[in-house]
Amino acid sequence: MKPLPSLPPRAWLPAVLLLASLTACKPQSAPPPGGMAGMPPPEVEVVTVAPRGVPLTVEAPGRLQAVRAAEVRARVEGILEGRAYVEGSEVKAGALLFRIDGRALAANLASARANLAKAQAQALIAGQNQERMQALAGSKAISRQDLDQAVAARAQADAEVAAAQAVVARAEIDLSYANVTAPISGRIGRALVSEGALVGKGEATPLANIEQYDPIWVNFSQSSAEFLNLREAQRQGHSVASKAPVKLVLENGREYPHPGKLLFNDLAVDPATGSVGLRAEFPNHDRTLLPGQFVTVRLPVAKVDNAIVVPQRAVQVSPQGQAVMLVGADGKVLPQPVKTGGLSGGDWIISEGLKGGEQVIVNGIQKARPGSPVKAVPAKP
Repeated sequence: MKPLPSLPPRAWLPAVLLLASLTACKPQSAPPPGGMAGMPPPEVEVVTVAPRGVPLTVEAPGRLQAVRAAEVRARVEGILEGRAYVEGSEVKAGALLFRIDGRALAANLASARANLAKAQAQALIAGQNQERMQALAGSKAISRQDLDQAVAARAQADAEVAAAQAVVARAEIDLSYANVTAPISGRIGRALVSEGALVGKGEATPLANIEQYDPIWVNFSQSSAEFLNLREAQRQGHSVASKAPVKLVLENGREYPHPGKLLFNDLAVDPATGSVGLRAEFPNHDRTLLPGQFVTVRLPVAKVDNAIVVPQRAVQVSPQGQAVMLVGADGKVLPQPVKTGGLSGGDWIISEGLKGGEQVIVNGIQKARPGSPVKAVPAKP
C-alpha cells in the first residue's frame, strides 16, 4: 500500500472551517430537569411566640471568690523534711501537710522540762524553810524580818516554777509546729517550698495555699439606679429576687446548671463608680467554678406579665434598628422591626413589634432572605 501524500497546512483550512460551522449549527441540549429552579426551599427553625409571665433580669459582670482561703506557713525554724499530701487534692482540717526537722525543738523541750524540775525543787526547799521559820516565830526565836524573808523566798520560788511551766508549754507548742497541719478543709495547691529548704528563719515561710470553694461566692455590682428599682420592687411585692434563683453565665457562654442565691449588698454606694456591691452564693460540688474566674450574673429583679420573649440570636441589629425574621402564612420570609424592653434570662423581652402567634426564625437566618420561600420547622430546645 502506498502512503498517503502529505498535504500542505493551507489545504486543511477549508475542512476545519466546514467542521466548525456544522458544530455551531447543531442544536444545544436542554438543561437537565431539577436544576436551581427545582431545589426545595431552605429549612429554618422557628419558635411561635405567645404572651406569658416572665422574670425581668439584669446582667452584671462578676468575679468568683473562695468562701475561705488560708495560707499555710512554717511557724518554727527548721529544715523541711517532707511533704505529706498530693498537690491539688482535697484535704481535711488538721491533716498533716509538711514535716519539719524537730530534733532541735525536742531538745529545747527537754531543757525546759529540766529547768521546771529544778524550779520545783527550789520551791520545795523554800516551802520547807518557810514552815520552819513560822514555827520559830511562834516561840519568838527569830525576828519578824527573818520570817518575812522566808515567805518572800517561797513566793519567788513559786513564781519561778510558773515561769518554767510556761517555757515548757511554749516548747511543746513549737515541737507540735514541726508537723504542719491544714488549718481549714479545702483544695490545696502546689507546694511553694521543696524538701531540704530552711524555713521559718526570721519569718513565717509560706508553704502552700488552701481554698474552700464549695460553695463559692461571686461578687458583682449594680448601679445605684438599678439597685433602687430592685428595692422599690421588693417593697411593692413585685420582686422575684427572693423566689427566682440567681443564674450564672460562664466565660464560654454556657449557663451554669446550678442556681444560686443572693446573700447581701453593701451598706453604701461606691462614690468612685456609683454602684452597690452585691454577693451571691452558688454550689460547686464538681469544682467547675474556680476562684478568680470572671462570670456574668443574671439577677431577677421583677416579673413581667403578658410578655413576648424571643432568643437573643433571633434579634438582628442594624443602623436602621432591631428586627426579627418571620415566616408568613404563605411560607415566605418577612422582616419585622421590633423594640426590646430588657432581658429575661437568655431571651429578649419584645416591647413593640410582636403581638403573639408569629413564627420567628431563630436558626438558619443566613438562609432566610426577605421574600424567599422557606420550610419552617420547630426549633429544638
